[in-house]
Amino acid sequence: MARAEGAPLPTPPMPELAEVEHARRLWDVGLGRRVHEVTIRSPGSRVFRGADVDELSAALGGRALHSSAAKGKQMAFRFGPGGAAWLGLHLGMSGRLLVEAADYEPAKHDHLVLRQAGRSLVFSDPRHFGRVRFHQGGEPSWWASIAPSVLGDEFDAASVIAFLGRRRRAPLKAVLLMQERFPGVGNWMADEILWRARMHPATPAGSLDQRGATALWRAVRRVARLAVDTIDDAWNYPSSWLFAQRWRPGGRCPRCGEALSRAAIGGRTTCWCPRCQPGAAGSRGRGRAGAKR
Repeated sequence: MARAEGAPLPTPPMPELAEVEHARRLWDVGLGRRVHEVTIRSPGSRVFRGADVDELSAALGGRALHSSAAKGKQMAFRFGPGGAAWLGLHLGMSGRLLVEAADYEPAKHDHLVLRQAGRSLVFSDPRHFGRVRFHQGGEPSWWASIAPSVLGDEFDAASVIAFLGRRRRAPLKAVLLMQERFPGVGNWMADEILWRARMHPATPAGSLDQRGATALWRAVRRVARLAVDTIDDAWNYPSSWLFAQRWRPGGRCPRCGEALSRAAIGGRTTCWCPRCQPGAAGSRGRGRAGAKR
């Protein structure tokens, strides 16, 4: 069986923490099963930059998928006894993980296919901005260097308060996109976080007091957890989220019905509710926990 050449796939937003976690879980259907064939359709593609494709093919063939994990915007799939062979995947702008039939014929942009009994695990990337990494042995540096997950115990209120203090003049929208503290948070998640925390995206990070910074930390954790638990195969989110309205023509705040505002803040197009997230950029932001939506 094969997907028709050029057939459309569901189009998610730019992959962020939730989309990456969802993609990782798709391949978990192959846990414990051996890879009996590795197909690399385009070894010269830039998605394999820095990776030895011959070593990758030789190492994964015959080994079982041991475990998987997601950190920020990256995934690691480990193969063989003890998970000694590391396959790292980054979706970039247009990357997808797919699960297809065992006799699946790779389409034009399917760069890597791992065939198991009963299925094929596929990495597809039409724009070639994603990346495939490979490593054998202990934890690779490209994995160890990723900041602690915003869903993990190491991401606590104290660490967020300290980070905001070091980025005092930066707008909150820009700070939330800094991967060294908020790995996996991207444009839409940052807007959702600030909407729920009722904070204007241009508010300087240093203007938040301890209460406001703690409210922001809680909003980050809540949005990350809800997004991971809520996303579906069609990349839909509930209508009660800002996400559902943020780019819709004439979009309105799901909480109060106010017309949404949009502007470039911190170098990124940003959406917010002027009623729920009021205040001049320099005003003191104590913040409030957003409505439980």
